[in-house]
Amino acid sequence: MKKLNHTFLALMAAGLCSLPPAAFAQTAKDFEDMRNELKALRAELNALKAQQAQTPAAPAASASAWNDRIEAVELKQKDAVVLGDIPGSFRLPGSETSIRVYGYAEANMVKDFKGTAPGDTFTNLTEQPLGDTRSGKTSLTAQTSRFGFETSTPTGIGTFNTKIEADFYAYCGSECNRNRLRLRHAYGEYAGWLIGQTWSTFMDVDNLPETVDFNGPPGATFRRPAQVRYTYNNPDLAKFQFAIEEPTDGAKGPNLVARVDKGFDWGNLNARLMSHEQRIDGASKRGVGFGLGAGYKLTGTATLMAQYTRLDGDGDGAYLVGANYPVLDGGTVRLDKSHGVVLGLTNAFNDKLRATVSLGMVRSRHKLGNAYVNAYGAEGNHKLYQWHAGMYYLPIPNVELGSELIGGRRTTFDGQRGDMLRLNLQARYLFN
Repeated sequence: MKKLNHTFLALMAAGLCSLPPAAFAQTAKDFEDMRNELKALRAELNALKAQQAQTPAAPAASASAWNDRIEAVELKQKDAVVLGDIPGSFRLPGSETSIRVYGYAEANMVKDFKGTAPGDTFTNLTEQPLGDTRSGKTSLTAQTSRFGFETSTPTGIGTFNTKIEADFYAYCGSECNRNRLRLRHAYGEYAGWLIGQTWSTFMDVDNLPETVDFNGPPGATFRRPAQVRYTYNNPDLAKFQFAIEEPTDGAKGPNLVARVDKGFDWGNLNARLMSHEQRIDGASKRGVGFGLGAGYKLTGTATLMAQYTRLDGDGDGAYLVGANYPVLDGGTVRLDKSHGVVLGLTNAFNDKLRATVSLGMVRSRHKLGNAYVNAYGAEGNHKLYQWHAGMYYLPIPNVELGSELIGGRRTTFDGQRGDMLRLNLQARYLFN
């Protein structure tokens, strides 16, 4: 795997180095200058060809000079790089494909004042140590740095889009080096169809509050499965999406998701449905999920966000972060029945400073004595809540500094508690 990662990075570097220097122009003016140059070259080429066609037969030497000039203009035209069709992109020489290279280098420092959950640098409230844990640790990481490529190619009946994105936050357990390449997104999109890996159709990305903490609040969906999705967008009605998604390990059938989104002048609304299979040692049970989301523009700079998710079981803990896992009870699969709520308020004070506060909550409907709790264990999570208060400052273009205070509590079925309090500082250096 390590050798493969090195090979991939070497190929990517070689590909970038092979691009003409003009491809790395930093400003829109640079690209516009190149666009104008290309237009001038095309005009010159057309004029040369027209003049050649209208000129009576010339001596061989003159004809050769004509052809040399035309060839020189054509070669220069092929090498010209102009602004692409998607923001921050450039047109691949000799093609109609626009490509955008993007990403950032990021460093995080995390200081825990109350306990540190095992197995992760960032918040992991579901495994927060119970009892009075005053002392915590300090962590530093750059694992969340990322890079990606986007392309857009016009066709006769629409635009074909692709995306590949990776970071270095691959989870491999607490005993190994996590600085490994991890695939985040990889898909193609054409005529309403999306095939590949990206955010789950069940995830409400639009109404998810921004956090400095990489994991974000519990109570939301954070999943990027492989999927086949179809989108039908009627501007006068709504946007409808239907998807089959990668199931949890062992399931025989895919997860099924349906969704509808509606935008308004004041914000947005969405509703989501999901059916998923949970399988343990050959036994299975199908659960359902339901979600609602909304965003409301309080002012021109402030937005209020809310989302609600109800889910029966979650084998990988990603369709509802904070839900308990399914368990096998005497040959019967029992599912946790959980509710999740996420609230957020964001405000941009100016083009350099913004702030976000958010609250995430998860509650299981089961109690002590319930068949599910008896099979799962009394230390399963009955209630979780976690709050974030963050500020983001851009001192210069392409540099973003973030700070965030995070607090939360985990309560088990038998009433034990585990509290967390931490500070997260972040420096992010963006390119494109």
